[in-house]
Amino acid sequence: MQLENLIQQFQQKDKAAFATLYHMYADNICGVINVILKDPERSQELCHDVFIKIWEKSDQYDTSKGRFFTWILNIARNTAIDELRSKSHKNQKKNLSVESLVGIYENSEDLNGKIDTIGLQSLLKGLKDKCILLIDLLYFKGFTQKEVAKELKTPIGTIKTRLRSCISEIRKNMA
Repeated sequence: MQLENLIQQFQQKDKAAFATLYHMYADNICGVINVILKDPERSQELCHDVFIKIWEKSDQYDTSKGRFFTWILNIARNTAIDELRSKSHKNQKKNLSVESLVGIYENSEDLNGKIDTIGLQSLLKGLKDKCILLIDLLYFKGFTQKEVAKELKTPIGTIKTRLRSCISEIRKNMA
């Protein structure tokens, strides 16, 4: 069966065509994902997720914009990069250092001289509840500003403004 016919059948949600395409490309796609993630087990899971995505987005493939393999590869690469960012973001909250707290002090010597991790927690207790919640979500729980905005049902601009004022308040309290 020619690749073009196979792709057309796949776009018409033919499961047999999908299975054939999966067997044709899965090893290559999983390999590319593993190069990015460097985790064979997670790469295999993500590879399956990629094929689910292409099944769901099959109508979006346009032969005039490039080869089918390139289209799948781009979806796989972007999915792997998204996973990597999300994973590093999760690890970032576990390995949070006092210095990473939004540059409260730009000079780490000043920071080390004024507070320690326990002191930081007590410093946060003197803030408004909104600030405590914002700092907790962003820096201790690892949320992005966008995720905080969605969680609090608040525009992202408001989140950024509040964060700036909270950091200013922390700086004043440290002086």
